[in-house]
Amino acid sequence: FQLSASSVMMLAVAAVVDQPWRLPLPGLHTWLAVIGLAALSTAFAYIVFFQILRRSGATNVTLVTLLIPLTTILLGSLVLGESISLLEAAGALVIGSALLVIDGRIFNVIRLFPRPSC
Repeated sequence: FQLSASSVMMLAVAAVVDQPWRLPLPGLHTWLAVIGLAALSTAFAYIVFFQILRRSGATNVTLVTLLIPLTTILLGSLVLGESISLLEAAGALVIGSALLVIDGRIFNVIRLFPRPSC
């Protein structure tokens, strides 16, 4: 429903901005590309997302959004040759630490190592 509602809203914006009735009709390859992108990229991604949600739970699925800044910084460095500053590295450590705490698995690892008695 979210995707359908946003598509309806964008129709109004596209009508005002692009005025599609003045543009030439797209060819067969364009229509096939749009249908392919809609079917594979969007529909398949939603199916995979909801399967992961069912298996892992809502908390673990939302943790992925915290990885987006790290991914963009890493891709910027590897693909575009951007430098990584100390502030960005510190932010990555904070995000990584938060992911470990929120996920909770780190506490299971800590429990495996008993505290030494005095």
